[in-house]
Amino acid sequence: MASWQAYVASWILKRGLKPRLRAARDIFESRRLLKPPPYRVPRDVRIAAREFGGVRGEWLECGSGNGLVLLYLHGGGYFACSPETHRPITAGFARQGFRVFAPDYRLAPEHHFPAAVDDAVAVYRGVLAEHIQASDVVVAGESAGGGLALALMVASRDAGVPLPAAAALFSPWTDLAGTGESLRANARRCAMFAGGPGIQQAAGAYLNGADPCHPLASPLYADLRGLPPLLIHVGKNEVLLDDSVRLADRARASGVRVELKVWTAVPHAWQLAQSTIPEARQSLQEAGAFLQQVAAHHASSNAR
Repeated sequence: MASWQAYVASWILKRGLKPRLRAARDIFESRRLLKPPPYRVPRDVRIAAREFGGVRGEWLECGSGNGLVLLYLHGGGYFACSPETHRPITAGFARQGFRVFAPDYRLAPEHHFPAAVDDAVAVYRGVLAEHIQASDVVVAGESAGGGLALALMVASRDAGVPLPAAAALFSPWTDLAGTGESLRANARRCAMFAGGPGIQQAAGAYLNGADPCHPLASPLYADLRGLPPLLIHVGKNEVLLDDSVRLADRARASGVRVELKVWTAVPHAWQLAQSTIPEARQSLQEAGAFLQQVAAHHASSNAR
């Protein structure tokens, strides 16, 4: 049963942010609307500027850690947000013992596809260049960041680079062609987006004429064989629901272990509201446990 906080948050977004996004004049106004209020980082979380592969970002730690590096790729439709806006999530993972790096990858419309993918790949290669084993690295991201996490793994696999141990994807945007039925079926129910038009505006700003079905832009169409275990969380009422459901089906058909959970009543990217929505804290905790469990199993298997 969903919490009352999830219902209230969805109600507020549906009547506040959603119509403003729908009425936004251009991508820059949408970018301003998607910037959340400042987040007070817990005192036990340390944040430092750092760079991997020539890409700047934020490094977050808390306590002694669990030995895993978590590469977190923020969402925002490839045109908005930053590591700072996503501190509720990255700090949440840091408090579970992960050493978290959130890259400030290039955004549209100033930088088009595949700039974000190139930056994500450069960061991952930079992490490995620090003599950190791929088995000690996990990846996570929400919305566009979830799609970017998949693109990172597909590109790395194709280049012969060892893959991270596991990935957690929150409402990943995997189909920039916008073919999912939930774009229409959930247009009224979704707390944040009104369906296809807004999604396509963001896709157009990022793609700049590139093929929306390119596997590194829309990993739903990629060859998913050989990817590490995936955890996928998505809201039942989201317009991006089918981006997750179809991804899970295609990944399983390719032999990838997938755990898909569809949540009731929560808004898109509800993990950002972990200070107010119980399901946000639960999602982050479940994702952290999954990543640690899979990484530990991977390390145990390699030691045999």
